[in-house]
Amino acid sequence: MFNINNTQLTKVSVHHVGNKNNGEDLEISKTILDVNEEGLNERLKHFFLKSFDAVELYHFTSSNQDFILNPLFQFARDVFSLQADFHFSSINFAKHLYENSNHPNIKSGDLFVAFFHDMEIGHKIVDAIGIFKSENKQSFFKLEKNGQQFNLHSEIGINPDKLDKGCLIFDLDEDQGYQICITDKANKAGEAQFWKDQFLNLRPCKDEFHQTKNFLSIAKNYLTTAIIQDFELEKTDQIDLLNRSVDYFKNRDHFEKDEFEQEVFQDPKVIDSFRRFETQYKQEHQIEQEDSFDISLAAVKKQTKIFKSILKLDKNFHIYIHGNKEMIEKGTEKDGRKYYKIYYQNED
Repeated sequence: MFNINNTQLTKVSVHHVGNKNNGEDLEISKTILDVNEEGLNERLKHFFLKSFDAVELYHFTSSNQDFILNPLFQFARDVFSLQADFHFSSINFAKHLYENSNHPNIKSGDLFVAFFHDMEIGHKIVDAIGIFKSENKQSFFKLEKNGQQFNLHSEIGINPDKLDKGCLIFDLDEDQGYQICITDKANKAGEAQFWKDQFLNLRPCKDEFHQTKNFLSIAKNYLTTAIIQDFELEKTDQIDLLNRSVDYFKNRDHFEKDEFEQEVFQDPKVIDSFRRFETQYKQEHQIEQEDSFDISLAAVKKQTKIFKSILKLDKNFHIYIHGNKEMIEKGTEKDGRKYYKIYYQNED
């Protein structure tokens, strides 16, 4: 789906973006970088692009859902359609990031804006704009030979294997806000959401990846929270429902909500409970979810990592349940001690 083997990196500008909230400055460069040297060009392509897989795609949006009002959409359109001066546009990207760097925990960093030719996505060859932020510097040693003597220096620089934040704007679907993919290595921290939500201001594409991802998230949240509030459920039954949900998606190419509910939940009362939860969840998270869509195997692979089929017993045992729940039996001894009896046929 995403191929960069023949991609050409043709232009790069860099600026330093401080944290406006902390009184740091925006430092603008006067000209683009010289990236024509072959070794440097290849290393920059590796640095910029190695973190992307272009599976999870987004469109630009704005506070009132009109992508045309998003400044980054306008800057990108200037480059793609109006052939505006690239370096001037890179300054606009940097200024917009600076104005949005108003959380005290947002790190200052070097902002690279790059232009690519011949990037393959979804069997289409397109141009792309890359916006990349490097926030963390690392120490490295530089060894120099002076005659028959070696000198060792310690320097600070950018690790070409560790891009902190980035986005690729593809020259596709201009009438919908372009196709965009992102990476954010700091996304575990709450303040890091500014990259996607505040700086870029993105909304998910209504494609099979996001439809699959969203529904699996809804099912997982229901089965780990709401269902145990509405029904008395053994832990093994809860894990069985989680496993059946994942198996449904793994064994089909197309999703039908009614079929999923009948096959996984089965009980009409559970189905009604799930539908109430789903309606509330979609409203709270502003999700547009279809009842029928093609299943994305990439999304299934990504989301199934959050489906934990583990039975934890005190701090002594973890039992992984992957299949038939009838092979595990729960009981209580006369002295009150609880136990699980496990049946099996083969020992590996």
